[in-house]
Amino acid sequence: MEKFAEDDCLNPTHVSMYLALFQMWNLNRFNNPISIARTEMMRISKIGSRTTYLKCLKDLSTYGYIEYHPSRNPLKGSKVHMFNFYTSTEQEQGQEMSNKPTSPGQVVGPSINSSKQTKQNRLNSSVSQNKNYDEPL
Repeated sequence: MEKFAEDDCLNPTHVSMYLALFQMWNLNRFNNPISIARTEMMRISKIGSRTTYLKCLKDLSTYGYIEYHPSRNPLKGSKVHMFNFYTSTEQEQGQEMSNKPTSPGQVVGPSINSSKQTKQNRLNSSVSQNKNYDEPL
């Protein structure tokens, strides 16, 4: 995201389009290229104009954020190649490696609040047998 913040050529529609493309790339398990449908991408990115949609894709391709290959066939999606901007294998500064083995999972039991709430629900739902129907409502 730092790359976007430093680039003065981009506007909010470019960022929105890129995030929509990134979401599709993520759903595709980061395999390239991804196939995109205009209607779906416009819906996800909240872009209402076809002209703005095409301009954003072409601009992102020109600026080096994606590689865009438009499809002229309405039944076939356009292809987009996403680039991995963070390819460092080094550890982030400030993070430490732990030698402790991780547990397979945390055991979760009922909380105090949930068991108290369950008891209260039972008390509230019980109906008394001795009702006085002569009492005004």
